[in-house]
Amino acid sequence: MDSVESAQAPGAGGSVWEHLAPGVARRRLPHLDVTVGLVVGADGVLLIDTGSTLREGAELRQQVVALTGREVTHVVLTHGHFDHVLGAAAFTQAGAEVYAQVSLDGRLRHERDALRETAVRHGTDPAEAAEAVRALVPVDRPVDGELALDLGERPVRLVHPGAGHTGHDLVVVVPGASASDPTVVFCGDLVEESGQPQADEDAVPGAWPATVDAVLALGGETARYVPGHGAVVDARFLRTQRDALAERFGAGG
Repeated sequence: MDSVESAQAPGAGGSVWEHLAPGVARRRLPHLDVTVGLVVGADGVLLIDTGSTLREGAELRQQVVALTGREVTHVVLTHGHFDHVLGAAAFTQAGAEVYAQVSLDGRLRHERDALRETAVRHGTDPAEAAEAVRALVPVDRPVDGELALDLGERPVRLVHPGAGHTGHDLVVVVPGASASDPTVVFCGDLVEESGQPQADEDAVPGAWPATVDAVLALGGETARYVPGHGAVVDARFLRTQRDALAERFGAGG
């Protein structure tokens, strides 16, 4: 999958992985249109977010193996909401290490009941939500500010660009493999395309527009920006959404 094209994983029930750049893909999950990202290097396979249940995580794991011939070695959680984290244990069982912003581990340890209740409220099967919360795994590699990873001829940057959707948002910056390939930025729910960005009780609205500016600075004008929900967007979309957030929350720069 070093040059993965949009592909259907064998036995994956019609699931399609969308090619974004050489060795970089994503899938839009049916439940809540959540994005899961994939970055493949010579030595490692990185998955960005894990779905809403252990079943969903296990299906993703099988699809990645079918597409790449390898297990996921690194899991990055862009933030701590249930639809992004509750499938993580499916990957740690095979030895993957979990990366997240430094403050997320404590939240996952101490807010499990709230996580389960939110999952059920948004349509996750109650038994599956309870199972996934019980299996929640600790963060192996907390990221304080920024961390560079080398997947083998494939550098990746994990960056906390500031607070916004939550106080622990993390983005994944994947530079192009060659000068002609685009940078791909996985934004988590700092950016949403299929609806307006969701601001729950853990959002930091006043900081959000400036954080989107920071994400733009990471990717630049030609990057492909992958939202947590919805279609891939460009820098113009981020600027428009940044302005809408500033107007909505009375913040700006």
